[in-house]
Amino acid sequence: MAQCVQSVQEFVQDSFVPMVAVLCSEEADRVTRKNNLNFAELLRPFCRLTSEGHIRDPNNQVQVVKNLRICVNNVVTSPSAASAALSPAQRRLLNEVVFSCQPQEGAVASTITVGDYELSFSATTPWFEAYRENFLQSMPASDHEFLNHYLACLLVVSSTEAVPVEQFLKLSQEQHRIQHSGEYTNPKWFIPNTLKYYVLLHDMSEGEEQRAESVYEDMKQRYGPQGCYLLKMNSRSISAEEDEQIPDPWSQYLHRNELHSQDTADEAAPAVNSAAVENDVSAAPADGHHLSEKDGVSNSLENHPLQLDSVSSSGSLHTLSAVTADLKKGARDPESHGGAAGSHGACLTLTDHDHIRQFIQEFTFRGLLPHIEKNIRQLNDQLVSRKGLSRSLFTATKKWFGGGKVPEKSVSEPKSTSGLLYPPEAPELQIRKMADLCFLVQHYELAYSCYHTAKKDFLSDQATLYAAGALEMAAVSAFLQAGAPRPYPAHYMDTAIQTYRDVCKNMVLAERCALLSAEILKSQGKYSEAATLLIKMTSEDSDLRSALLLEQAAHCFINMRNRMLRKFAFHMILAGHRFSKAGQRRHALRCYCQAMQVYKGRAWSLAEDHINFTIGRQSFTLRQPENAVSAFKQILTNDSRQTATQQGAFLREYLYVYKSVLGGDEVDLPELPLPCIHTSATRIYFGHERRLAEGEKQAATHVSLDQEYDQDLAAMWCKLEEQLVAAANGGAMPGNFQPTQCYLNSQTDNLRHPLAVVEEPIIVELMLRNPLKVSLVLSHLSLLWRFSADAGSVSQDKTAGEVITNEEALAKGMAQKDDIVTTETILEFHMCSEETKVARLRLLPHRIGHLNIVGVVYNLAAASSGETASSTDGQQKLDLMVRGKQDLKIQGPRLNQNKEDKMIVRYGPDRRLDPVITPPMPLMEVFFLQFPTALLCGEIRKAYVEFCNVSSVSLCGLRVASTHPDFFTFGSQATTPLTPISPTSAENCSAYKTLATPPGALPGSVASETLVSAEDFSQMSGVMEIPIDGSSLQPGESTQLPLWLRGPDQEGVHEISFLFYYESTEKGVKISHRVVRHTVFICATHSLSVQASACRSSVPPHHSPEDKGSSGTLVFIDVENINTSEAGVREFHIIQVSSSSQHWRLHKCINLAKDKEYKLTSRERAKLCFRATRCKPQQAATAATKKYTFADLSLGNERQIISSVTPCGDFFFRCCRPSVCQRAEVEAARTTSSGKSPSSAEDRTSDISNIVKKCNELDLNIIVIWKAYVVEDNKQLILEGQLHVALQTIDKEACSLTPKEEAQEMVLFKFKSELPPPAVLASAELSQLVKTNMHYPETYSHPFIQDSLCVVPVSLTLSNCSLTPVDVLIDLRHKNTSIPEVVEVHSSFTWVGQSRYKLQLKPEQVTCLTLRACFLQAGVYNLNTPRVFAKPAEQDAMSETSQQAASPALIIIKNA
Repeated sequence: MAQCVQSVQEFVQDSFVPMVAVLCSEEADRVTRKNNLNFAELLRPFCRLTSEGHIRDPNNQVQVVKNLRICVNNVVTSPSAASAALSPAQRRLLNEVVFSCQPQEGAVASTITVGDYELSFSATTPWFEAYRENFLQSMPASDHEFLNHYLACLLVVSSTEAVPVEQFLKLSQEQHRIQHSGEYTNPKWFIPNTLKYYVLLHDMSEGEEQRAESVYEDMKQRYGPQGCYLLKMNSRSISAEEDEQIPDPWSQYLHRNELHSQDTADEAAPAVNSAAVENDVSAAPADGHHLSEKDGVSNSLENHPLQLDSVSSSGSLHTLSAVTADLKKGARDPESHGGAAGSHGACLTLTDHDHIRQFIQEFTFRGLLPHIEKNIRQLNDQLVSRKGLSRSLFTATKKWFGGGKVPEKSVSEPKSTSGLLYPPEAPELQIRKMADLCFLVQHYELAYSCYHTAKKDFLSDQATLYAAGALEMAAVSAFLQAGAPRPYPAHYMDTAIQTYRDVCKNMVLAERCALLSAEILKSQGKYSEAATLLIKMTSEDSDLRSALLLEQAAHCFINMRNRMLRKFAFHMILAGHRFSKAGQRRHALRCYCQAMQVYKGRAWSLAEDHINFTIGRQSFTLRQPENAVSAFKQILTNDSRQTATQQGAFLREYLYVYKSVLGGDEVDLPELPLPCIHTSATRIYFGHERRLAEGEKQAATHVSLDQEYDQDLAAMWCKLEEQLVAAANGGAMPGNFQPTQCYLNSQTDNLRHPLAVVEEPIIVELMLRNPLKVSLVLSHLSLLWRFSADAGSVSQDKTAGEVITNEEALAKGMAQKDDIVTTETILEFHMCSEETKVARLRLLPHRIGHLNIVGVVYNLAAASSGETASSTDGQQKLDLMVRGKQDLKIQGPRLNQNKEDKMIVRYGPDRRLDPVITPPMPLMEVFFLQFPTALLCGEIRKAYVEFCNVSSVSLCGLRVASTHPDFFTFGSQATTPLTPISPTSAENCSAYKTLATPPGALPGSVASETLVSAEDFSQMSGVMEIPIDGSSLQPGESTQLPLWLRGPDQEGVHEISFLFYYESTEKGVKISHRVVRHTVFICATHSLSVQASACRSSVPPHHSPEDKGSSGTLVFIDVENINTSEAGVREFHIIQVSSSSQHWRLHKCINLAKDKEYKLTSRERAKLCFRATRCKPQQAATAATKKYTFADLSLGNERQIISSVTPCGDFFFRCCRPSVCQRAEVEAARTTSSGKSPSSAEDRTSDISNIVKKCNELDLNIIVIWKAYVVEDNKQLILEGQLHVALQTIDKEACSLTPKEEAQEMVLFKFKSELPPPAVLASAELSQLVKTNMHYPETYSHPFIQDSLCVVPVSLTLSNCSLTPVDVLIDLRHKNTSIPEVVEVHSSFTWVGQSRYKLQLKPEQVTCLTLRACFLQAGVYNLNTPRVFAKPAEQDAMSETSQQAASPALIIIKNA
């Protein structure tokens, strides 16, 4: 059995207590009614004595009475005789008691582990204890025992009576009439001389206390001080002390009805047998939900083996309906037992409580116990006086003369009881009466002796009913004796139970005996015997009793030393079945659920289906949809072994029961189990869906639910947004920055509330799965939400701050709250068998606040078959459609941040369904016009972009960032030329800004030079500000801007992403900015390949009058057509070459073609040679401001293209930005290193390296502009483009194409790192510090006949190419034989004059030396024989390095 609150001794003692009756005058009843109580109810919480009492037994030994409780009841007379069974009213009351005592929700259940079973169940069964207590109290009084006969009677009169003594006399006479007139069989009295105790009730708020005291003194004189009492009460006025809280000890007792009043009510009702009552109670369950068999089971499963019990007959149901209603009213309405609605004891103070407690103690100790002691002595004396007679003679005398016994058959006793009735004065009854008195005052030893003696007499007389009662009480007395002098005689109990049940046919007494014996056996650990006893007591006459006893038997199996789990589960199933028949559906559900723990997952699939089906049905009956959903999910799962037909039957049964239980009047929508929703796969999209292309307009791709989520792409978009936000905030990232999330799924960061905008839709995509093999039809599918508006959002609105939901409107089919949130509804949604399908639902919020998407609401029905259904079938289909919901609860990611998270499984929140609705924000749509999908490498194409503000809020701060910032440009206001406003007016227009060629300008020469500051092109960073008029877009306004595109330099398909950024003109809003995404795919094909190199010119500077005072450089440009003509390109025209640099510029083209333009067909190649000179001194002086000189050289008859403005200049700065940054870093490093004095060889080496690099640095950017003639659709198109080559160093080739990365060769892996080799500068680098040029006449005539020596003057020009002083040594004596490539034409000449020079050149200084060469005969001579050595002036320890010789200088000497 289950654990009990009371010990077995306390339980048995409280089962048999002294009974006291109460008779009140009308005035006394009025006084007690002020507290919503009658007098018996007033005393009930104080009837247990807290102190010990004492009596003396017949041997004058003191017996201690501990923890005594008395039972006080009002006198209710009844003329009917006692029955062997409980009355229908008593049965209904017990049913109510069991129903009202349910397991506490959230109570901690006991968990045991047996093998691989883990069972959680309730260790205590308070409903069983409540049933047992009420059953024992409701037992009818019988003549064979006296334990529940009244021992005393309290006569209660109010002190406000005119003559209280007369009222006492009237009450005393009334009690005497009830007991001795013979009119009433109930109540029964213990002894003829019943104790009368006179109680004077004084109301402290009404009567005079002095008068009450005087009346009480008179009572003590009349009745003795031990026979009366003055009880003062009602010391508290309700109006004066309303705020004072007084405990209410009566509430726990008042839920039990007065059984005698129930018997009276039952007498007035039509007589029905107990079995019909039991079954009718099951048909009309105590929870008030009527569910008949006809309504509860569909036709397909009406013969189900575990179906619920049907109504026995319609007549009995209607007969009992009125009685049941009155019973429930009496059980639940305080008016039925004398209390009006309100609190109990409202006029009583704690002092009054003490007065009542003291009164009970005085009555018991000074009235009741002495009365019992006196009667025990009297009965003992009578019995002792009769002991002198022979027992056999006494018995024989009784047989001959009858002994006063009346051999008649009692109405209440069946024939098997032998029909014996003892008269009240019979000696056997006197023994039993003495035994009962001793038992009531806890004198168990004397009681056992008397019971044992009476048992023998009853058995000898074959009075089986009397004998069974004596056996029962003898066993209980033996168990309760202190010290246990004798073992518990369990066979006494077994005999008594068998006699009650089989011989006397009295199941009430048999049940009482079984309850006592089972509790005693449990206390002794004999669970097997207790379970056997309880199972034997189950029968068909009472389903409630059988269910309770089977449940207790199951607990016995689980509490045994060797636990029997399967027996526990089996008997819990039996108990649940009997609970269900008794109408106790909650208890039936609990039993099935506890048994399910044993059967679940043990391959008992069919048993699981039956149990789950019963659990589901009971749950729906009890309005517990969540439990029913769980149970039906177990049946309707994809791994179910049921066939499609059976699954369809289960589904129809489920829908039918569901609809029968709900009835269509429910406000709260139930939880539906089908279809399964993968909540983690739920995706949310905030904002309008992308408009499709309109004509030539191509809308920005942005974000949509049709796109697959990619983590790398999301990181890329986040990085672009960070760049935009940093640019908008002056380069600093705000601390509260959060990336924009307009698309949420399981892979996004959902820890914070997403931000949605009012009047912009929210699209929720749900993934639904049908696990059944039958099709489903969902209709009127919509989202369920809760909304709480911000307090300041809507003025004077009742909805501000309160939570609003659309559940009630959706449940009743009412008009939805479209003024708050517009909810889209999908009218029909079909799902095939085992299909997974996506549903997209929309919400449109109209208020600012917090929105919580809590679930989805829909009608669920089974899909009809393909056959044509009749009208009846159609009606049945409509009937089998239920409306319900499923909650959307998404489990967040598992936390793994700290040690505590790693030790336990803990999940973070997922708030993707809890958006915050923010005030209106601007909404921009972006469209592209004439946007290409294929470009040649370097091709310039002009497109247009349209920005539309489709919201009611102005926007500003328009910016864009891209993964390929060199792909496009909007230009800047300072450099953007005037362009056509619309694309239609821009047809056949060049993307470049052009000018007519100046008059007199020669092809190949510099047409124009422009000095441009880098700051004019403010878009060198990755973020571009979009230049719109007025810097803002008003609501409904749109603008078109030109957008120049340049094909990527690498061939292939390029994915290019744009992120447009804009802000609201209103500041302080929750959403600081918004973005629009756009992704394009550009297919780039080869166009031209440009290779460039530079070398120093040998031409003397003074031969070029434009370039005096500066050195010149030759630039060679190789242009090759590498296009394979796949795109229909016929030929390329090189129309212009421009340069851009801070220090250099192209001067003119040297090898300009005279007759034709530079046209290149496929695989053709052209070579151009240009002279480059340094910028003019006044221009170079402004280099500190980072100004670039753009020089344009037109090669044909085309209009000149201005390379310093948009788009040419923009793309130059964007494509050459990495080299510009690199040079800036080099300059910064050089500045840092020059500030330090060289302290070691490494520092000196690095300084020399910088000097050499600076000497060879060129920093010249070449822009080659071309046109391509393309044939497409029989039309000739002209494409334009530009390629960039950055010449960084002299004699180092540069190319417009990035070289492909070659596979790295495998190298030997070394475990020990080698020391790095010392830094040694190559001699080739140090040999270019000084450049030499020789100036002389090409032909010289001399008359050798007249003069044998010919002296020719030669000028040697020395140019310092570095930015540091250089020491130069010129040796004319050395012959140049070490250079094999120098052609020795003739060597018979010599230098005359000074043969060795040593001088120092300042940075970039040019010096001219005059030399004289002496020739002896005519011929061709090479004058380039001087050897020039140089070294930096600061490097004293370094030797001079031979400088690179110029090309051969040939002179022709003629004989004149």
